[in-house]
Amino acid sequence: MEFNRRQGLAAAGGLAMGATLPAGEASAQTRAETLRYVTGNTVNSLDPSVPGSTRESFGLSMNVYDRLAAFGRKRLGDNWVFDHNDIRGELAERIDRSPDGRTFTFHIRQGATWHDGTPVTAEDVKWSLDRAVSARSLAPPQMSTGSITSPDQFRIAGPRVVEMMVERPDRLALSNMCVPYAIMINSTLAKRHATTDDPWALNWLKDNSAAGGAYIVEQHRPGTQTILRRNDNWRGGEQPGFRRVIVQTVPEVATRANLVERGDADLSIDLQPSDVAALAQRGRVKVVSVPQTNGFTHISMNNTMAPFDDVKVRQAIAAALPYQDMFQAALFSRGRALFGADWTTTPPNSDFPQPMPLHSNLERARELLRESGHPNGFSTTFTIGTGVSAWAEPMAALIKESLARININVDIRKLPDAQFNTGQAERTLPFYTEGGTAWLPAPDYFFRLYFTRPQRWNFASFNNEEINALTREAQFETDAAKYDAACKRMIEILAAEVPLILAWQPLHEAVMARNIEGYTYWFYRQADFRDLKRV
Repeated sequence: MEFNRRQGLAAAGGLAMGATLPAGEASAQTRAETLRYVTGNTVNSLDPSVPGSTRESFGLSMNVYDRLAAFGRKRLGDNWVFDHNDIRGELAERIDRSPDGRTFTFHIRQGATWHDGTPVTAEDVKWSLDRAVSARSLAPPQMSTGSITSPDQFRIAGPRVVEMMVERPDRLALSNMCVPYAIMINSTLAKRHATTDDPWALNWLKDNSAAGGAYIVEQHRPGTQTILRRNDNWRGGEQPGFRRVIVQTVPEVATRANLVERGDADLSIDLQPSDVAALAQRGRVKVVSVPQTNGFTHISMNNTMAPFDDVKVRQAIAAALPYQDMFQAALFSRGRALFGADWTTTPPNSDFPQPMPLHSNLERARELLRESGHPNGFSTTFTIGTGVSAWAEPMAALIKESLARININVDIRKLPDAQFNTGQAERTLPFYTEGGTAWLPAPDYFFRLYFTRPQRWNFASFNNEEINALTREAQFETDAAKYDAACKRMIEILAAEVPLILAWQPLHEAVMARNIEGYTYWFYRQADFRDLKRV
């Protein structure tokens, strides 16, 4: 599970590059050894599981905290992307799985220490896992997607050994040990700041760290700046290439672009597509562009609200939209299209998201409207949030224009993000656009998260009994062929029922100095400083 929109507002303020490093820093800390990262958003919590944490907080925590396991990475063309099928140990030097798939044994790395120099113990790991399923935080719902729900599932099996047990061989149990919420915490330090009302020290860990990862928090000013120092004793992977990382909030997108282009900053990942295209053309920076393979932009219709509760109305809208024009207007076609596939009933494979058989056909759209009992069309609203207005407004204008051709009158509404999020969560928006990503991009996880149950992420309030059953079974399916068949069937149903329209996967675009190497697209869509180096 992941937030589909950034929560929280960017702090105001500029960038004082000459004043970022604290007094007393050794002269050895040169510009070459320091990565300066600028973002339009904020790191509002050092604990990613605190409700309301921004995605930037998720990214920072991956650099500061270890998890027991981590996804590997692989090449995609000239770029690096994460590989959710390759799971390695991080704090665990070895992970054993029992033959029945129900018990995972984590062997803690010999010599692993926390940032304060104390050794990592099995008791620390057990406490951290207990916290992930027990605290009033964002972690328990995510852990439950891998059948991890109770402290009783964790057992200390030796001085440096912890076991995790699941009732059935869940396909995503181990994957959940890789997500940002599964942080390993120095329990001795954290418990000093726990209270009766806050037994898991959520309040203290929001602004303080009790970690042992690749980077140590040296300074944290929420919403403004965070400075990290490399942990030279880290054993969870290769030593990072940068001794220091400075993370600064710069709200103005043009300022961020200018800072990177003139060399005053090294990296930014949240620039506008139009700015990225211009920067790439001028050639003074490097641009790494990777489709957000674990996400999608969608156009949702509330399947519980008339007239969108009628499948023929949804099919009519899907047939009326100008897909390529929207893609160009919204993103300058910088992404992977999820429309225009040539299959009709059976998808070519079980990958998801994948291009769907969506094509513009106004005559077919009019015919479907007549069959639905709306020969004269109807009126509705199409809602966008201010946070995505740069790409959503041109899309909305084209939707309005195209649907008018089949007598559907569309009133475009732009809401502040908080109001948009509330309307989405309370299911009061009939027709809108948004984006979503899945931390665990297995097809059955996508469908469970986005197309089942009356929960926050079921954008279209879709309820199909066959998909409900298929997702329940696929989670525990150990036969690869049966799993593949179940996922293809879910995609078939999605194409036929059109609860929402898969539009595209936007590019994740990182703009950086030309001498930065190693940038990786990770599932949480933030920079992992551990991968980077200056050459």
